[in-house]
Amino acid sequence: MTDALELTRALIACPSVTPADAGCQALMTERLAASGFSIETLQFGSVTNLWARRGDARPVLCFAGHTDVVPTGPLEEWRSDPFTPVIRDGVLYGRGAADMKSGLAAMVTATEEFVAAHPDHRGSIAFLITSDEEGPSVDGTKRVVEALKARGETIDWCIVGEPSSGQSVGDTIKIGRRGSLSGRLTVHGVQGHVAYPQLAENPVHTLAPALAELTARTWDAGDAFFQPTTFQISNLNAGTGAPNVIPGELKARFNLRYSPVQTVEVLKKTVEDILARHGVRHTIEWYVSGEPFYTPPGELSQAAVDAITAVTGAAPQLSTGGGTSDGRFIAPLGAQVVELGVTNATIHKVNECVRVEEIGLLHRMYRGVLERLLA
Repeated sequence: MTDALELTRALIACPSVTPADAGCQALMTERLAASGFSIETLQFGSVTNLWARRGDARPVLCFAGHTDVVPTGPLEEWRSDPFTPVIRDGVLYGRGAADMKSGLAAMVTATEEFVAAHPDHRGSIAFLITSDEEGPSVDGTKRVVEALKARGETIDWCIVGEPSSGQSVGDTIKIGRRGSLSGRLTVHGVQGHVAYPQLAENPVHTLAPALAELTARTWDAGDAFFQPTTFQISNLNAGTGAPNVIPGELKARFNLRYSPVQTVEVLKKTVEDILARHGVRHTIEWYVSGEPFYTPPGELSQAAVDAITAVTGAAPQLSTGGGTSDGRFIAPLGAQVVELGVTNATIHKVNECVRVEEIGLLHRMYRGVLERLLA
């Protein structure tokens, strides 16, 4: 059993459902401290964050990730206890196996190995770890970055260990992410009897034509690096539960994933204009959970590509697809950011798992990036 696998299993055994860390960071800090890292725990509310650093000079290569996991879902649908790591047929099962405790373990063991081989490496190595990535993402990486910025610390290169890969580990690395704009929509109507629609105003009927336009709209064509902007309804509720009552109100939640060719202001105005044109009486609460970011080709992405190719024999695809990540908080520091981790086919699912061999391969990839940038 490899060291990275052993650490992955130990981390999975910590039931760190958001925002709990449940001892994960203690396992990591013990090992990082032994490799010469200074350790700083930043507690914001119920969220535990770790900033660990070895060295005082630039450039700073930071490994970033999260110890928290999503809830297990129905326990009866798991083949084994989600917080008791089990290996079956070369596959490791457990909540967080892919997202992203295998990534955390590979970061630590690759760094230990690199520091042992290069005790006087150039620059600095850092770890930015939070227990608030799967939750609101308010008191996690965002707050740590604010603290670093306030005291003049910076990050030059950042590897986020999210499960970026598709079919095999290292086949894809993320070099950016689309932004995320969400809205809580309330459509105002007039409640009444279904037999007397002329005396009521049905918010479902009012919204329907506008919703058809919003969902059919081509928002943009994206660009060379980003997919087109998309609009999705994630929740829609109306009615009293009775079949003979026209509802007086409709509530909906929606999300726009957008590329840098768009702005939040333009997207908001477009949605508001469409609703107004269809005569929808409404209010919207808007919130942005992440701005888009993009890392142009540079030292970090090239080092990652070369390290992956050396391990697998194939160059990875550079992608900006998928959801948001904490890279959105780190990129504004001026850092080059890439996401590199194991395959993501089972993340957030019952019976989450990762192939054991992927953990060792990811360890080698991380070690390769360290060698190319800081040796």
